[in-house]
Amino acid sequence: MEEVPHDCPGTGSTQAGRGAACQGCPNQRLCASGVGAAPDPAIEEIKEKMKTVKHKILVLSGKGGVGKSTFSAHLAHALAEDENTQVALLDIDICGPSIPKIMGLEAEQVHQSGSGWSPVFLEDNLAVMSVGFLLSSPDDAVIWRGPKKNGMIKQFLRDVDWGEVDYLIVDTPPGTSDEHLSAVQYLAAAHIDGAVIITTPQEVSLQDVRKEINFCHKVKVPIIGVVENMSGFICPKCKKESQIFPPTTGGAEVMCQDLKIPLLGKVPLDPHIGKSCDEGRSFLMGVPDSPATLAYRSIIQRIRDFCSLHQPEEENLISS
Repeated sequence: MEEVPHDCPGTGSTQAGRGAACQGCPNQRLCASGVGAAPDPAIEEIKEKMKTVKHKILVLSGKGGVGKSTFSAHLAHALAEDENTQVALLDIDICGPSIPKIMGLEAEQVHQSGSGWSPVFLEDNLAVMSVGFLLSSPDDAVIWRGPKKNGMIKQFLRDVDWGEVDYLIVDTPPGTSDEHLSAVQYLAAAHIDGAVIITTPQEVSLQDVRKEINFCHKVKVPIIGVVENMSGFICPKCKKESQIFPPTTGGAEVMCQDLKIPLLGKVPLDPHIGKSCDEGRSFLMGVPDSPATLAYRSIIQRIRDFCSLHQPEEENLISS
């Protein structure tokens, strides 16, 4: 379907294709026919598939370039440090898949098995899936419209043999577009623990993060909290902190106070982060004493705590 009007009544409404907002919409005839109201059978299939996945976390950002994929990768690395924890990292940034590079898996390919697509394993307990594994070259452009992106995400969630997983981390593209709607639509019935939203301190990033927060409220995805990336730079020699991206409106801290959502923490700039990502290594293991590493670990522990307190209802009943 093409772009919908702002006041779209929705395909499930009795006014679908008939309301005033529907006039001139390219989807009007389709909605009026009632075809769009039929639930996608893949939703139930994915719900069944996701029964082996305990926690599902979306990583979102309003702007590109704020460190969202870097955070997703290091969240996966940190959770997988416990060899008894099974972690899966799913990259649904269809047009800009950077997870294969950041995880040091650029040369890998996906293989088909009797139980579906086999993800690429970085460690025995860390599985990764990305459209980047399906390209013949990392320089290949993915030029797809919404329906094809939607189909790819559906395949990732339904056809990948994830197995028993403690944490599924879904790295999304910036914004609130097809990929986000597809992920929420397909995972809603399977219970999404929540979203971690990544920003930088300056207002040009925060104004888009407010839209991301609004998106989460509208689609009923809980917000685990906000992470402020690139929050100052601590000189490794003199230890003095400088603001590279000044928080002119108070940064994520003031925004979170105003919107009454948690600020998970602030991660300072560290040149080693970019270097580690380019080399496909874990920054947390490479520079364990960096202020950025300490900030990451504190944030990741808060995410763990959130997930353990927000178990699905069925799981709470079983454990009690």
